[in-house]
Amino acid sequence: MQSTLENYIQQYRDNLLDDVIPFWLKNSFDQEFGGFFTCLDRTGKVYDTDKFVWLQNRQIWCFSMLYNQVEKKQEWLDFAIQGAEFMKAHGRDKDGNWYFALTRTGAPLVQPHSIFSDCFASMAYAQLYMATGNEEYAKIAVDTFHNILKKQENSKGIYNKSYPGTRPIQGFSLPMILSNLVLELETLLDPELVESTMKNAIKSVMEVFYQSELGLILENVSDKGEFVDCFEGRVINPGHGLEAMWFIMDLGNKMSDPKLIRKAVDISLNILEYGWDKEYQGILYFKDVKGAPPLQLEWDQKLWWVHVETMVCMLKGYMYTGDQRCWDWFEKVHAYSWSHFADSEHGEWFGYLNRRGEVLSPAKGGKWKGCFHVPRGLYQCWKVLETIKEKQSTLTV
Repeated sequence: MQSTLENYIQQYRDNLLDDVIPFWLKNSFDQEFGGFFTCLDRTGKVYDTDKFVWLQNRQIWCFSMLYNQVEKKQEWLDFAIQGAEFMKAHGRDKDGNWYFALTRTGAPLVQPHSIFSDCFASMAYAQLYMATGNEEYAKIAVDTFHNILKKQENSKGIYNKSYPGTRPIQGFSLPMILSNLVLELETLLDPELVESTMKNAIKSVMEVFYQSELGLILENVSDKGEFVDCFEGRVINPGHGLEAMWFIMDLGNKMSDPKLIRKAVDISLNILEYGWDKEYQGILYFKDVKGAPPLQLEWDQKLWWVHVETMVCMLKGYMYTGDQRCWDWFEKVHAYSWSHFADSEHGEWFGYLNRRGEVLSPAKGGKWKGCFHVPRGLYQCWKVLETIKEKQSTLTV
């Protein structure tokens, strides 16, 4: 198995460093105004110049993380800094809320209705602070984090379209992200706040949105944590659940809680079995928990981030527990992903396939896909595979 592991390590490392990162370095820099172009066609040509704030911040995070964790390449750091300076100048309103979209020059285009713009800003500036020691970046990261906590009960604020009181629903995405975000900012926050945020996120993910009778994670529940029999209440997003489970595994590892890790592994295996398309392979984007027609017309598409996050989840499950089912699933999802999403001709990965696995859009980036899931996933898989190899080497000595 050692040779197999080495082949996988090389595949993930080389694709990250020799393919994906060069693709974004070459094609996404806006040399005139700063920041990044994310709307890139198959060859890397810019086809739209609007700048989506969460994708800008994700790219800042990505290049800062690579500088911190892989190699102190000045090119990577400079790339992140120029993006951060553009966002610092244009990305927030007067109250510190991060807009959703800007024009190429930085004029606000879409109001700050999405708290996920804030989440990825906090991640980005925390990682960039680690790389630079610039206290201004640390302050932006911490101030934004506190703003997220302040807004979490009504994250859309005045932009919330729901009529108050009729069907109060809470969504899974924010507690899921907080379970990861708190570790990104751990060294910048008060230890008590870190601990309480971790515990609250774990409770929310593993006790509120996880439904033990189903063995699945719901995307939306009532304000009391109960099942709501409506379109939003019935939806399952397998990719979200699987991504969240590797966040929870990492929290379980940090807290020395093997029971939490084991529970996360068991849930992830159940979600993957449920979400796997038994007819065409790959993981379905959405399902209705009652088997009704899903609300989302794109329910049967196969998306890049779902498969990338699943590979990370399965590798971490195997690393932490040695459960052979995780390794078997990793190899199955790996084979599907690399044969369908990775573009050996022009670099990077396709984002969207139809149910049969055919490419729906040739774009490598847009409003939703940017420089984040693929490079983060490649990095995570590379490093987890190295850890698995080291563990197995120790066992054979």
